[in-house]
Amino acid sequence: MNTLKRWLPALLMMALIFGFSSIPSTAMPEFGGLDFSIKKFGHALGYGLLARAYLRGLGGKRPWLAWSMALAYAALDEFHQSFVPGRGPSVWDVLLFDNLGALAGLWAGSLLRKRNQPKGER
Repeated sequence: MNTLKRWLPALLMMALIFGFSSIPSTAMPEFGGLDFSIKKFGHALGYGLLARAYLRGLGGKRPWLAWSMALAYAALDEFHQSFVPGRGPSVWDVLLFDNLGALAGLWAGSLLRKRNQPKGER
């Protein structure tokens, strides 16, 4: 698989995350009593998918590096939000929701990969 095909999912996820974080707070949808939970789940899901995409780009090796890259992007994205009207950076988003999402994404991907391997190769 060529390099672009391996890294394209990561580039697309990065663009998607950047796009969502560029939305001013006044244009963000509200979800009532579930607003906090839905938005934090979105953080976790987005960074779980990003970590998996990074791992794919790395050829399926070095999950610790994929996790580190996802957290670095999360920190940069939080900094980016400081320039978006009505938004601001949150260390907790990075340390808790993005971190746990990246770890969960890598863990779930590992379980799925093992599940799909023949029993003799596990």
